[in-house]
Amino acid sequence: MLLSEYLREKGVADDLAGVFLDLAEAGKEIRDILKTDLGEEAGTANVYGDDQMKVDVEANEVFVRKMRENGSVGVVASEELDGEHILGEGKFGVAADPIDGSSLLDVNLAVGSIFGVYETGTFVGCSGRDQLGAMCLVYGPRVTLVLTFGAGVSQFILMGNGDFVLVRDDFVMKQVKMFAPGNAKASVLRDDYFDLLSYWFREGYKLRYSGGMVPDIYQILIKGGGIFAYPADDDAPNGKLRLLVEAAPMAFLIEQAGGAASDGEYDILDRKISNIEQRTIVYIGSREEVDRCKQYLG
Repeated sequence: MLLSEYLREKGVADDLAGVFLDLAEAGKEIRDILKTDLGEEAGTANVYGDDQMKVDVEANEVFVRKMRENGSVGVVASEELDGEHILGEGKFGVAADPIDGSSLLDVNLAVGSIFGVYETGTFVGCSGRDQLGAMCLVYGPRVTLVLTFGAGVSQFILMGNGDFVLVRDDFVMKQVKMFAPGNAKASVLRDDYFDLLSYWFREGYKLRYSGGMVPDIYQILIKGGGIFAYPADDDAPNGKLRLLVEAAPMAFLIEQAGGAASDGEYDILDRKISNIEQRTIVYIGSREEVDRCKQYLG
C-alpha cells in the first residue's frame, strides 16, 4: 500500500494528508542531498549554539520551502531557525529537526529527520499531546519512514521508483535488554547514572548507541523495546534535547507503539512548550525501562 493510499484508508483529512505527503517528499530531497554531502561545515551556528553543517542548512531550506508551497501550513519551527517562522494563513504548524545527527555523516552512519504536526498558529502553550501526527525518517542503507496519527505506528520503505510503501503496522513495545545511553560522560559526576549503567551492563543488556537520536530510538521501535536515556548534567541541568522539535514527536511515536517517554518527573507529551528553544531530559522506550530510569535518576 502506498503512503497516499494509506492516508486515505485511515481517513486522514485531505489538508493534513497533504502536509505529510509533502514532508515525505522533503525527505526524498534530503536523501538526495545526503548522497553527495561531503561533511562540510557551514561556518555558522544555529540558535542553540551548535555548529551547522552545510547539509543542516540545505535540509532546512528544503523543509521550509515544501511547507510554504503546501499552503495549509501557517507556522514552522526548526532546530535551524530562530524562533517561529510565519509562512501564511494555513491552520497547521510543523516543528522539525530536518537533519538529526549530521555530525555522523562524515563516518557514513545513519541520520534522520523528525517532524511533529499541530493545528495551531503558535507552538507556545501547546504540549506534545496536541500533535495531530508525528513522523521520522531514517537515512541509512535504505530510507524508512514511520508515522502516527494517534492510533498506532506504521512503517514505510522508499522504493526505487520513489514510492513510500507500507511494510509494517503492528508495533508493540515490550521488554528488550537493549540500551542507548546518551551523555554517558555524566556518569563520571552522577553516581545515580553510573549505577544505572552498571545495572544494564551487569544484567547483560546490549549496548546500541550511535549518537543520533533518530536512529537510536528507531532501533528500539523496530526491535520492539529497549531504552534511550539522555539525562541532565552540570552543563545542561534541564537536559540537552529540544522538547518541541526532537523529544515530543519521538515520544508520540514511541507512546503509540506502547512505550513511554518521560523527563523523570512528567510524561514528555504532557509538558507545555514555553519557548521554542526549551530543552528536556529524555528517557524513552519500553515502559519498564522508563520506570527504571525514573527510579534511578528521577
